[in-house]
Amino acid sequence: MHEDRLRYAPLADKVTSAEQAAQLIRDGMTVGMSGFTRAGEAKAVPMALAERARTEPLKITLITGASLGNDLDKTLAEAHALSRRIPFQSDPALRKSINAGEVMFVDQHLSETVEMLRTRQLGPVDVAVIEAVAITEQGGIVPTTSVGNSASFAILAEKVIVEINLSQPVTLEGLHDIYIPTHRPHREPIPVVAPQSRVGLPFIPVDPAKIAAIVFTEKLDSSSTVLPPDAETAAISGHLTEFFLNEVRKGRLTNRLQPLQAGIGTIANAVLHGFIETPFHNLTMYSEVLQDSTFDLFDAGKLDFASGSSITLSAAKYREVLPKLPHYKPRLILRPQEISNHPEVVRRLGIIGINTALEFDIYGNVNSTHVGGTHMMNGIGGSGDFARNGYMSVFVTKSIAKGGAISSVVPMVSHVDHNEHDVDVLVTEIGLADLRGLAPRERARAILANCVHPSYREPLADYHRRALARGGHTPHVIEEALSWHVALRETGRMPASADVTA
Repeated sequence: MHEDRLRYAPLADKVTSAEQAAQLIRDGMTVGMSGFTRAGEAKAVPMALAERARTEPLKITLITGASLGNDLDKTLAEAHALSRRIPFQSDPALRKSINAGEVMFVDQHLSETVEMLRTRQLGPVDVAVIEAVAITEQGGIVPTTSVGNSASFAILAEKVIVEINLSQPVTLEGLHDIYIPTHRPHREPIPVVAPQSRVGLPFIPVDPAKIAAIVFTEKLDSSSTVLPPDAETAAISGHLTEFFLNEVRKGRLTNRLQPLQAGIGTIANAVLHGFIETPFHNLTMYSEVLQDSTFDLFDAGKLDFASGSSITLSAAKYREVLPKLPHYKPRLILRPQEISNHPEVVRRLGIIGINTALEFDIYGNVNSTHVGGTHMMNGIGGSGDFARNGYMSVFVTKSIAKGGAISSVVPMVSHVDHNEHDVDVLVTEIGLADLRGLAPRERARAILANCVHPSYREPLADYHRRALARGGHTPHVIEEALSWHVALRETGRMPASADVTA
């Protein structure tokens, strides 16, 4: 049966249905599942698990690479199959369960999860469920469109369930570079010295005896939900382009820039897409998710090489890219996320990180995760890995949200994910604030002058003037610092200028 995909003959008798494989997962277990930002997740066994949870007591701790596609987080949450979820998610139904306190969500830097599993600060992993293109002649697992934490899940788990997805092209084989760091405190340096460095294996090495079940599937990855660039994202990209051009003029960068990282989503994808119409060339990426813009840059002749942990594309781009994968493959690598996000490598390569903020304040603190300071949106993801350790940390966002009812620039952020020490550049469609080398009072002047929507500029400037009168290294009117969020909760909007409409 499908000998081209299941090449290790002794495992042939492990082929079973998703329902039978899901029986290996029991109430209270910790389960590691493949999947990183809607790419490469196991698709059949989680659905069978949700069906069981609707009829019997069954709750698990679910650890993945990042968010899952095919509505798996939604289905598992609505079946009440989750007691704990780690380290990232983006599904509205699961988000509702998290904010209601039904599911305990552990929001982690994406580079840290398997480090904690490896040292038994988390876990142990009882069962790993991994999507694969194939199982090699030696029993190695070849991942599909993501690596994420799959390799470490398979290595650390007591039992492994493999879903071989026949809809995933066999041309994915050879794309992956599976490198697992040695144990601390005598760990050797990770030998990645350029985005194109290949330092590991093209498959996940596991003891075939641990593979307890194999399920054949044919379901495609979910497509990404990124929207096309609009006027605001084009303006953000334009401000950032001019900033980089100025860095080149000053001799701090060349037209090759530094290796680029971009967070998932419409704004970050649009910013990278904007590099097509610039003089930058021979670019490289060392990122997490390779989005539509990665392949747009390849096709435009701007990008030489891209390293990531997953490929997540829009439906149209999937149809375009997958048949041409052999054309792109020599310029691509997919790695475990602890390597794509590893602080050692990010610092060594000098990454320019471009990530998205929900809001930031006048001193440059960034909130990436919480609405109103209390309600989880998606999670910090890998943004902190790059913000803290890269050559330059850029955060982008539109200056207003909800039709102008919300200012993305506030007196004090309602939740801090990236403090002022890790934020170098802030960009909205209004303009760009270069915060490097600035003290807090100087940061506030730069942000007020460059990033704030006209509807909110005077109220924010008024707050800052009154804060300065109070004094301090980082001046605040502390009893009013979160008053904008209180006003939003009570009236449905933040305090915009009366004489300016959004």
